[in-house]
Amino acid sequence: MRPYPASAYHFLVNWGGVSTGFTEVSGLSMEVEVIEYREGNSPQFNTIKMPGIRKYGNVVLKRGIVAQDNDFFLWMNTIQGGQVERRDITVSLLNERHEPVRVWKLHNAWPCKITASDLRADAGDIAIESIELVHEGITIETT
Repeated sequence: MRPYPASAYHFLVNWGGVSTGFTEVSGLSMEVEVIEYREGNSPQFNTIKMPGIRKYGNVVLKRGIVAQDNDFFLWMNTIQGGQVERRDITVSLLNERHEPVRVWKLHNAWPCKITASDLRADAGDIAIESIELVHEGITIETT
């Protein structure tokens, strides 16, 4: 009997800031560039395909805006003169017993964009802020 797939709504993010919950994590992706190559004396009139450089998508973390919590902006303000505070970020997908099922580790992440939600007087939405992170690689661990 196969176990059920994990639910996408139960996760934990350790980002080195205030311990607050996030409403969404997106962009956990990696791809490998495809290099096409053909030698001039090849008897076949097509290219061969080889793996090239790995590429990682930017990761976006979203959370509700909380009074007295400026950690996103403080981290963004560490960027000066080509230098920035880099952090290793851990995103854990949890099971019903709050144990990790899969863990994504982002290496040397730093913020490249911060966005606040639109403010509208006629809406009853929660104010959400997001931080977009660039990083130098993802390691995936399974249990």
